Amino acid sequence: MNILTLTPFFPIARDGAQGSFVAEPLTGLATIGVEGKVLFAQPFYRPGEQPVSGVMSAELVRYISVPGGWGLSSAGAFLFGAALKRVRELHARKRIDVIHAHGPLPCGHAAMLLGQELNISYVVSVHGLDAYSTNQVHGIPGVWCRRVSQRVFRFAKSAICVSRHVADEVLAGGAGFRTSVVYNGVDPDLFSLGDEPASTRFSILSIGNLIPIKGHETLLRAFAGVASQFPDLHLDIVGDGPERPRLTSLARELNVGDRVHFLGRQSRKDVARLLRHCTLFALPSKYEGLGCVYLEAMSCTKVAIGCLRQGIEEIVRHGQNGWLIHPDNVQELNTGLSMLLSDVALRDRIGRQARETVLQGLTLVHQAIQLRKVYEEACE
Repeated sequence: MNILTLTPFFPIARDGAQGSFVAEPLTGLATIGVEGKVLFAQPFYRPGEQPVSGVMSAELVRYISVPGGWGLSSAGAFLFGAALKRVRELHARKRIDVIHAHGPLPCGHAAMLLGQELNISYVVSVHGLDAYSTNQVHGIPGVWCRRVSQRVFRFAKSAICVSRHVADEVLAGGAGFRTSVVYNGVDPDLFSLGDEPASTRFSILSIGNLIPIKGHETLLRAFAGVASQFPDLHLDIVGDGPERPRLTSLARELNVGDRVHFLGRQSRKDVARLLRHCTLFALPSKYEGLGCVYLEAMSCTKVAIGCLRQGIEEIVRHGQNGWLIHPDNVQELNTGLSMLLSDVALRDRIGRQARETVLQGLTLVHQAIQLRKVYEEACE
């Protein structure tokens, strides 16, 4: 089977972790006979950095787009124009069975137009809860984005959703849309116990872009609440974003600045190493379609703390293979941290069950098998 992946997210030399949730499943697909090509779509106003090829070769496609929300609803049409010649060449060389677009805008829109022009079926992945871009784009541009996204979903063979929670968001936007739930997968060899000696450092690890919805403020306040109870405890935060100055200042205000470490962006290998050696993982995000980082922590036998009413709730059973709190609830998180940090046996029991949950159905191979089934159905 030959697929064309059209995505705005993909690893680049400067940031190998960027778009890993798109690139890594391609490895699993290659093991079950799915091959293809990746087109990395970037608007002209962003740096034209080349994607890193893996099991599937990848190349950059640049297109005209108006920056900001005003240009998002039309960006797919410009991407279609920029990619058409190249896709036509690839299709002539070896028939493309399915176009797999990541995100309805702009790649899903471009896939719809390419499919109509070249008679190729397409599917579109929805990775987050903002299925119609109306949380990031407001007013009249948001209305346009919603209309274009509805057309994309209507003509897609399937909207591939990373959780049922995301599928519900897609289906709330219109009747008759076809959805499939395919959970993210994890490389259980990379995200494992490893062979290194166990770390004696007592730490909480958090991984995520430093933006308000990720809940870092809640985590900092909860950490400050248990800091006196655990004087050797540290908080390591991986990621970067506009919230970093404010969060750094907040850590100082809470008198834990010397125990909170902002590590910036890290490579995939470094993320795996940090997960292997942390005591707990916590990301109290209040807007998460699923969250690969929770699964990666679970694969490393760590207790992953997430939030209720998010996609991860479909995977985590509170107190059994993970820990769930209500969003923005500092007291709940404070209590959970205190319990888990005080009880090694409880952490170990939850961590072992977390790893088993991943091995039973959440590896890259499991994800690949489900994706191939979606592709095959799209070809019927």
